Amino acid sequence: MMPNMLIIALAALIPLVVGFIWYSKIVFGNAWMAASGLTEEKLQGTNMTVILILSYVFGFLLSIGLFPIVIHQAHVMSVLMNEPGIKEVGSEINTYYAEFMAKYGTNFRTFKHGALHGSLSAIFIALPLIAINAMFERRGFKYIAIHVGYWLITLGIMGGIICQFA
Repeated sequence: MMPNMLIIALAALIPLVVGFIWYSKIVFGNAWMAASGLTEEKLQGTNMTVILILSYVFGFLLSIGLFPIVIHQAHVMSVLMNEPGIKEVGSEINTYYAEFMAKYGTNFRTFKHGALHGSLSAIFIALPLIAINAMFERRGFKYIAIHVGYWLITLGIMGGIICQFA
């Protein structure tokens, strides 16, 4: 099962869009800057083009990584991929896979289901990563909460889009 790469590419934009809103001064920008020890002066002189391009590239990697997390059918092929005859149309294993996908290929393929798994990814992957780094950087709870909140929303939306449309 191959992902729809157009949807993967579109989902990769979600971190940029949500980040633009989440880290704006109207929402959490000022709190984030204070919790991070940043000032307007420290943020000046950065190459935003490079930052935005790399952010999109990393968002693309996230989209690809979320695909098997939010779409359970991807695991079937990972189990069967080395079986002899899997790619031979009409073989027993190829027929089994085709019948399985015809019967179950759309199960749990909703925005809601993908958003659930995307959000769980934020809790079980992003939260520990952010918290571990924050502890060693001597950052406080507010720093962790701002970033985890961002990833909870971002990965939830990405997971929903990927699950529904990819």
